[in-house]
Amino acid sequence: MSSYRWPLALAVVVALGALLYLLQPILSPFVLGALIAYLGDPLVDRLEDKGVGRTLGVAIVFLLFSAIVAVALVFALPMLLVQLDALIGKIPQIYNWFIGEAVPWLQQRLDLPARKLPPVDWTGQLADNWQSVGRFTAQSLKKITGSGASMLLGLANLALVPVVAFYLMRDWNRLMKKALALFPLAWQETTVELASEADEVVGAFLRGQFLVMCALGVIYATGLWLVGLQLAMLLGVIAGLASIVPYLGFMVGIVASFIAAYAQFQDWTVLLWVGLVFAIGQAVESMLLTPVLVGDRIGLHPVAVIFALMAGGQIAGFVGVVLALPVAAVIMVFLRHAMYHYRSSDLYGGD
Repeated sequence: MSSYRWPLALAVVVALGALLYLLQPILSPFVLGALIAYLGDPLVDRLEDKGVGRTLGVAIVFLLFSAIVAVALVFALPMLLVQLDALIGKIPQIYNWFIGEAVPWLQQRLDLPARKLPPVDWTGQLADNWQSVGRFTAQSLKKITGSGASMLLGLANLALVPVVAFYLMRDWNRLMKKALALFPLAWQETTVELASEADEVVGAFLRGQFLVMCALGVIYATGLWLVGLQLAMLLGVIAGLASIVPYLGFMVGIVASFIAAYAQFQDWTVLLWVGLVFAIGQAVESMLLTPVLVGDRIGLHPVAVIFALMAGGQIAGFVGVVLALPVAAVIMVFLRHAMYHYRSSDLYGGD
C-alpha cells in the first residue's frame, strides 16, 4: 500500500485545489476568519500557559483585535476619507504643474520635441465621475442597497468573519492535531518538521511583515505631518501598505510625497525634508524593524512576492491575494527541501 501513498496524496491535493477554486465566491469570510485565528493563536497560547482558560484567552484576544479595528474605523478612517477628498481636489493642480513645468523641463533636459499635452477640463471630469468622496460613497451605497439580496449576502459574509475567527482560534490546536492524524504514520514526523518550518516562515511574514507595514505607515505619516503635508496620513498609509514588497513602499511613498509636497508648497526645499523622512523610515526598517520582527526566515525574493500577489489575484480574486503569500512561503519551504534531496541524489552528483 505504501506505493499508493504519493499518487493518493497528489490526487487529494489536486481535488482540494479544484474545490477551493470552485468555492472561491463564498470563501472570503472563512479565509479572513482563518487568518485572524492564525494571527491570534500565539497570543492565546501565551495566555493559556499563564493559567488562563482557552475560551477566556480567546475572548481577551478577540476583544483586543476588535478594539484595534474599532479605533481604526472611528479615528483613522474619517481622516483618510477627508484626505482622499483633498487629494481629488488637488488633481487639477497636479496635472497643470505636470504639463506646465515637469514636461517642459524634461523636454529641455532630454532634448525632446516640444509637444504639449492636451488640457483637461477637470471640473467637468470630476463632476461627472466623483466630485468628492461623499458623493462617491453615496453612489456606492445606493448601488449596494439597490439589491436587497446582495446587501444581505454582504452583511452575512461580514458577520461570519468574527464567528469563524472565534471558533477557529478556540479549537486551533485540536484541529491541527486532527489534521496531522490524517497523514500516514510514516509521514507524520516529517510532516511535523515541514509544518513547523512553514509555520515559522508564514508567521514571520504575516505577523512580522504586518507589524513592519504598520510601523512604517506610522513613521511616514508622522514625519510628513511634521513637514506640513495635508495628505500626510493618506501618503503614510499608501507607503506602509506598499511595503509588503521590500523597497516598494519607499519608492511609491517618496515619489507620491514629492509630487504632493511640491504641489502644495511650490518650494523645492520642502522635498529635502520629505526625503529625510523616508530616509529615516528606510534606516529604521533595515536596521531595526526587519531584523527584529521578520529576520531572514521568509526567503521570498521581492519579484516572487509580486508574482505571488498577481497570480493569486488572477486565479481567485480577493481570496487568492490573501492566500498568495502564505502559500508561496510554504511552497518555498518544500522546494528548499526538495532541492536538498535532489543535490544529495545520484541524479545530481553521479556520473
